[in-house]
Amino acid sequence: MRFRTAALFVVCLAGASTARAQLPSEPVALAGGRVAIGADVSASIGGNDPGFFNYTDYDHSALRTLRIDVTGAVRAGAHVSVLAEVRTENIDGLVPYALFVRIRPWTARNFDIQAGRVPPTFGAFARRTYASDNPLIGYPLAYQYLTSLRPDAVPATADELVSKQALGWRLRYSVGDQSFDRGVPLVSAFRWDTGVQAHAGAPNGPVNVTASVTTGTLSNPLFSDDNSGRQVAGRVELRPVTGLIVGTSAARGPFVTDAVARAVALDARATQFQQTAWGADAEYSRGYYMIRFESIVSAWQLPIVRTPVLELPLRAVSTSVEGRYKLTPALYGAARVDHIGFSDLVTTQTTAPWDAPVTRIEVGAGYSIMRNLQVKVSAQHNVRNALSGRLPRHANLGATQIVFWF
Repeated sequence: MRFRTAALFVVCLAGASTARAQLPSEPVALAGGRVAIGADVSASIGGNDPGFFNYTDYDHSALRTLRIDVTGAVRAGAHVSVLAEVRTENIDGLVPYALFVRIRPWTARNFDIQAGRVPPTFGAFARRTYASDNPLIGYPLAYQYLTSLRPDAVPATADELVSKQALGWRLRYSVGDQSFDRGVPLVSAFRWDTGVQAHAGAPNGPVNVTASVTTGTLSNPLFSDDNSGRQVAGRVELRPVTGLIVGTSAARGPFVTDAVARAVALDARATQFQQTAWGADAEYSRGYYMIRFESIVSAWQLPIVRTPVLELPLRAVSTSVEGRYKLTPALYGAARVDHIGFSDLVTTQTTAPWDAPVTRIEVGAGYSIMRNLQVKVSAQHNVRNALSGRLPRHANLGATQIVFWF
C-alpha cells in the first residue's frame, strides 16, 4: 500500500510541473522574514531488493521510499534562532528529525553554539543526505548498509558473530536482547545527534571547525541515551583553493547498552565498550564536473564472553568515490564506486571477516524540470562475499526518483 502511495505521489508531482506557477520555488517567509518554512520531498520507485543491500535503520529500502521533510526556522533576534524539522518516511508517522536552538554570542564573529537534536558533526556525506543534494538515488555504504552489530545484543563467541554475516537487516544474539532486530551502519545518515555542538568559521571560509558532545554513537544516534556515557566528535574542514574542500573527522563514544554490560558481568560498564571512528574526505569541482572521495574507519570494542574470543576491536573500512558531470545546464550524469570491508576473526573452523564485504557500483542521471524539481534514474550492481548463501550475493537494481524542494 505504501509503495503504491509513493507511485501515486510521483505521478501527481510530475503532473504538477505543467503548472509551474503553483509550485513554490523558495522557502516561505512569514512575520517579516523572522519565520521561514521549507520542504524537501522525494519519492523513489525501485526494484525489490532480495539481498537487503539498500535497507536502512528505519527498515526501509533507500530505493523504495517516499520521504517528506518540512523545516522551519524562527529568528528570535540577532543572537538566537530556533530550527526544527519533521520527517515522515513511507507515511510511517512523523519523526522529529531536528530541533535545536542556535546561539550566536557575537554577531561580528563566525561562531555559534547549537543545542538539541543537532546536525551531524562527523563526515562529509552526512551534510548532504537530502535527495536534492545526492546526485544518485542510493547512499554510500558507510552511511546506509546495515552491519551485523547491535548495541543491545552481542555475540558470545567469534563463531556466533561470523555466522551472522550479511544478516544485518534482521538478526539476534545470545547475549542481551533476545528479539530479532536490525544491525547498525558505520554512520547513520537517517538520524541526527542530540546534544551540544559548537562551530567556528564561515560556511565558505578557508577553515571551519566543529565539535560536539552528544548521546549515542555514529552508528546509533539517540535522543535518550541507553548507557552512562557521551560521544565526543569533531571535524576540521579546509578550503585551500577555489573548488577544493578537504575534511577530516573523528568520534568516540560508548556503543553497547547498560543492559548488555550487566548481562556480561556485574562489574562491567557500558563506557568500556566504545565505537571509535576516523574519516577523511575531499571534494573538487571545476566547470562542468565534480569529484568526491570519502573514507571511514570504524572500530567497535565489544565484551569478551567466551572462546573462541572476539579479536578486538572489530574494524570496518569504507571507501567511496563519486563523480558528476553536467552535460547541459539541466542534465547531468553521475557515478559512485563504493566498498566496505571488515577485519578478520579466527573461529573454530576458519578465519573470515566478521561481516561480509560489499562492493557497489551505481550509475545514473538527473534532469531538472525546474530549478527545484528534478527527476533521477540510477542502476546499481551490488556484490557481497558472504560465507553463507542464505542471501543473494549479487543484485542488479534500478530506481527512479522525483525530488521537489523549496
